[in-house]
Amino acid sequence: MPRNKPFAMIREFHLADWFTLGNAICGTGALFSTMSFLTSGDVAHVYYASALVLAALVFDVLDGRIARWRQKTSAMGRELDSLADVISFGVAPAVLGYACGMQGPFDRVLLAYFVACGVSRLARYNVTAEAFAQETGKVTYFEGTPIPTSTVLVLLLAVAASAGALGSSLWFGTWWIAGHALHPLTLVFGVSGSLMISRIRIPKL
Repeated sequence: MPRNKPFAMIREFHLADWFTLGNAICGTGALFSTMSFLTSGDVAHVYYASALVLAALVFDVLDGRIARWRQKTSAMGRELDSLADVISFGVAPAVLGYACGMQGPFDRVLLAYFVACGVSRLARYNVTAEAFAQETGKVTYFEGTPIPTSTVLVLLLAVAASAGALGSSLWFGTWWIAGHALHPLTLVFGVSGSLMISRIRIPKL
């Protein structure tokens, strides 16, 4: 009985997959920059982190375009894309929000909720994409806002940094609920997460 050949990961990579890895690397770099801001207090690291998330978005757009141009897609590529997106557009924005001052207990719950929504949104897309591909051959719309829309939140934090509105100076101040802090700006992350898991249909271009 013939033995199955071992999975040759590198040989299975398509050109688009290398761009997907670029997305993941940029997201990881954004996390490093965020940690540097926490340890040094140098606001330049907030800008570096924001720029790296934007660079991740560029890689994310390019990997999809290259895959369609070369007409080469795979299950591995889809999984790579989702994992990279979790880092760059889920974890990195949430950690940046925490570093910028959203550090109260309620803030942490909302930031964790945002990441959980992003992960759930990607999982739902992977499952429904397979079903749609079987029925029509392609996915014609998204359900819920795509997770890369979180780059808007990152840009918002970069603007806040430029205005000196970080830490105790965060826009909209602090609410105290049962003795615990909630920064109203964190609600934007909650809204973004809720839109991701909503049933809103967005045409896929």
